Amino acid sequence: MDYNNLQIQIDEHIATITLNRPSVLNALSANLTSELHQALDELGENTSVWVIILTGSGRGFCSGADVSEWGKADRPVPTKPLVELGIHIRETPQPVIAAINGIAAGAGLTIAISSDMRIASSDARFSSIFVKRSIVLDTGASYLLPKLVGPGVASEMSLTGNVYDSDWALRVGLVNKVVSPDNLMTEANNMAQDILSNPPLAVQSIKKMLNNEDPDMNRIVKLEVEATALLRKTKDSVEAVDAFKEKRSPIYRGE
Repeated sequence: MDYNNLQIQIDEHIATITLNRPSVLNALSANLTSELHQALDELGENTSVWVIILTGSGRGFCSGADVSEWGKADRPVPTKPLVELGIHIRETPQPVIAAINGIAAGAGLTIAISSDMRIASSDARFSSIFVKRSIVLDTGASYLLPKLVGPGVASEMSLTGNVYDSDWALRVGLVNKVVSPDNLMTEANNMAQDILSNPPLAVQSIKKMLNNEDPDMNRIVKLEVEATALLRKTKDSVEAVDAFKEKRSPIYRGE
């Protein structure tokens, strides 16, 4: 598919999605929403892609929904709803690293916290801005935010709608790491390379287990056993054990 509102680059099993509406801080128009859903579908089915990095062009990561489209009689409709983007990111098989280069607000914040890991530029800013638009949290933010930072911090962010800097985000656990703007993509790729050193099918199974919300630990343990049994039948599992015994670096093929 040809993309007009985002860019995709694939290099050595790493796919980078760059939201590309810099003049509006990468606000989620209907077209960008459709393209992001499509990109996640395409990359999710691409067995040569083992890690995805999500970032924005210009000064913003993603400023949330494109409010300029609200209320228009001829407002375009995305192919899949904007509110399902968080679910889509979490259900994408590969781990997703958010490289947050600027403001992440509203649904843009949810895109960031739906990702498996978050690296922030020191220029990044964060806001659960929904209340300022007289709406409740959407895109799954009311579910994800308190799980990530706790109910107290989630309430502060969501009931004030304030904007917070990257150092604050690091202190409360909203992001994994803060780096200089010049080093953001280097650090995101370094994290991706660390993940690539592991067998991709095991990585995908672990992501799926970590996102399993079943409150019953007995069922979780059963699922872990089943997942491990499946992985032990793969060529990568054999390679992992052989490489350990032979004291060499493993070579994984996603098989």
